[in-house]
Amino acid sequence: MRALQYLSAGMLLAASMAGAQTAADHTALGDKEYVAMNAPAALQHYEEAIKLDPNNYEALWKASRSAVDLGSYERNEEKRGLYYRNAELYARRAVAANPGDAEGHFNLARSLGKNALSQGPKARIKYAKDVRIHALECLKIDPKQAGCLHVMGMWNAEVMRLGGFTRMMAKNFLGGQIFGSASWPEAKRYMEESVAAEPDRIIHHLDLGGVYRDMGDKAKARAEFEAVMKLPNRDYNDRQFKAEADAGIRAG
Repeated sequence: MRALQYLSAGMLLAASMAGAQTAADHTALGDKEYVAMNAPAALQHYEEAIKLDPNNYEALWKASRSAVDLGSYERNEEKRGLYYRNAELYARRAVAANPGDAEGHFNLARSLGKNALSQGPKARIKYAKDVRIHALECLKIDPKQAGCLHVMGMWNAEVMRLGGFTRMMAKNFLGGQIFGSASWPEAKRYMEESVAAEPDRIIHHLDLGGVYRDMGDKAKARAEFEAVMKLPNRDYNDRQFKAEADAGIRAG
């Protein structure tokens, strides 16, 4: 009888140990959900990995990535802000854990760019400086990193979209001298390089189309929007991106 009790206890312990998931297990499960375009489940697994291993570089930058994905079309302002703040926090921790890898810097630049959209003029300029710093650091590590090429393309485009007066105020009165380096040709160059580096990613084509449109080249803009519609969905927000591309085509 006692032997059976020991055997039963041993079996329960073994089952418990077998059922315990490691940080690596949760990261792998997060990757599986990410590929399946299930961002909420992916983020949950990455956050579980971080709980088990707070300095897990891979889980940190991937958690940042999924948090931005979830925040991008979140209608609730409070939830959206929380996603972006968490994304920035995870990315900062990722860079601290492994400053020599491009993915941490890319996801920090990306999350900072999203956070900037909810800030006032002075704070937005500070965010814009940090976005550029981390995007350029990323490209220093990996010159062909498509995400960072994209960030730099959009950095130039968004600065140019501010309008001349706002850019002048930023440059001359708010300490934003780097804003003077922004240009539409640089926006175009970086965005074209991001498409060349990762031609099957919808967001690159969508934002390149937006740059062409704002530069007055409607034919090239339409070609990029049409390219978006032909590509298969692979990212969580691709259906939203296709809706934007479709609107761009219909707008002419």
